[in-house]
Amino acid sequence: QVKFVKWALWYHGYGRQQLQRLPADGSAGSRELLLAFSWLLHSLGLLEQLLAHNRLQTGDEAAVCSCEDELPNSQEGAAEAGPEGRVDVRYLQWLNGRLRLQWCSLHAQHQEQCKLLHKIHLFTSGSHVDQNLGHFSVTETDLIRQPENYKQLLQLLESEAMQLEAFLEWKQLEPVYWQWMEAVLDNMAEEGNTSESQDAHVDKRRLPEVISCCPWADKVTGQMDRLARDLMVLQEELHQLVAQRKAAWWEKVAAREELQKERFSATARKIQESVDLKLRGLVSLGAPQKKEMHGSCRLVLRSKGTASKMGFGGCVSREAVPAVSAAEVIRELQVRGSSLQRELQQLRQQCRHRLGEVAEGLEGVICISP
Repeated sequence: QVKFVKWALWYHGYGRQQLQRLPADGSAGSRELLLAFSWLLHSLGLLEQLLAHNRLQTGDEAAVCSCEDELPNSQEGAAEAGPEGRVDVRYLQWLNGRLRLQWCSLHAQHQEQCKLLHKIHLFTSGSHVDQNLGHFSVTETDLIRQPENYKQLLQLLESEAMQLEAFLEWKQLEPVYWQWMEAVLDNMAEEGNTSESQDAHVDKRRLPEVISCCPWADKVTGQMDRLARDLMVLQEELHQLVAQRKAAWWEKVAAREELQKERFSATARKIQESVDLKLRGLVSLGAPQKKEMHGSCRLVLRSKGTASKMGFGGCVSREAVPAVSAAEVIRELQVRGSSLQRELQQLRQQCRHRLGEVAEGLEGVICISP
């Protein structure tokens, strides 16, 4: 458990070395654990994530996300170093096929779930007390079929209400907690400074005692002084050598920049073309300052007439989750899919170019592009 806690904190970015040096039996380190817990509260929003994870969903909800995902630098570096690795291509093809099969299976299950939800919403249409909803959800339908389960649902709702009340109380007392944590950090800093000063005082005190009791201490100190002077001379020579190497390096860089102006202009043209393609995708969106959709939304069955009367913002007015039109989500996904297709074509062209460069360096090998 101790190793797992250390690994989890390191994975989330908590790099304090004092925590990693704690004993594995858990006999010490309560203050370090307090600091780590406070860091989780501040950086990850731990309580908000727990509330969102434990939230009881009484309605049929679906996740909606139209945010653009950026490619991390680690993946770019891995893509550049890919052709030089020793990964078997057939194994990668097998993984790709297995991933496609699982994706198709997941998509089929999701379609079946949507069909069943549509049947429930259609058959219970007009039965709900709330006219904005108009139909029952899966949970509400199950309660109608099995009324004895309402006690368990009531207990879960009471537990969630207690968690929300505790969260509100924590928000009121949170400034006091952080003031206490500031005091804890100040005490730890003072203790660290005093321990360092004591160690330095002990080291300084031990040196005269050794010199006074050893007759050959003067000879050793003389040799140390000579070594120190030699080190200073070598350091000055090293600085001069580094300055000369830097000057020579900048001269080479300037010469290479002059030689690679044409290559740089070609790269700039490629970048300009990719930017133009992405700008075309942005123009197709229509609204430049459109808010991205992210989060969970309740699924509500709407006919064409009622949807046109209520508009985008009037789907579910009494729910805590935002109201999103399915047609708008479909349009957003279609636009994003077209931009991803363009980016895929660019990546394929880059891969073909890279494979052609690799094939030119191989003797006796003929590569036929698909």
